[in-house]
Amino acid sequence: MPLSDCKIIELPKKTDMRGNLTFVESNNQIPFDIKRVYYLYDVPGGADRGEHAHYDLHQFMISMSGSFDVTLSDGYEQKTFHLNRSYYGLYICPMMWRYLDNFSSGSVCMVLASMPYTEDDYIRDKSEFLRLVKG
Repeated sequence: MPLSDCKIIELPKKTDMRGNLTFVESNNQIPFDIKRVYYLYDVPGGADRGEHAHYDLHQFMISMSGSFDVTLSDGYEQKTFHLNRSYYGLYICPMMWRYLDNFSSGSVCMVLASMPYTEDDYIRDKSEFLRLVKG
C-alpha cells in the first residue's frame, strides 16, 4: 500500500460548557473493526518507539495527551506526522514502517488495532521490510 493511504483523520468533537467529547466507531471514522486497544505512556525523554512494520495490521494512533511524531515509510517515500490533539488520529495501513519519537512530557499514545497481538504479524528488520516491498 502506498504512503498516501495513511492519513490524519479528524474525529467528531462534541463541545459544550462541561467540556469536549470525541468518539471513534469501527468502520465509521476508521476503516476497520477494532480488535485491540493499547497505549504508550511514561516514555522517557529522548526515547523512541516503533521501528517495525506489520504484514496485515491496520492501526489508528491518537495523542490522548501531549504530543509525539510518527514517521512512516512505504519503502519509497517517508512522511512525518505530528500528533498533538485528541480529536485527530493517524490511520496507518499494513506494510508501513513506523518510527515514533519526540514524545513530550506526559504524553499518551492510544492505538486502536484491527487484530489481536500476534508476533507473526511483525516485521522487525528494516532490510527485510525493504526487500518485501521492493521485491
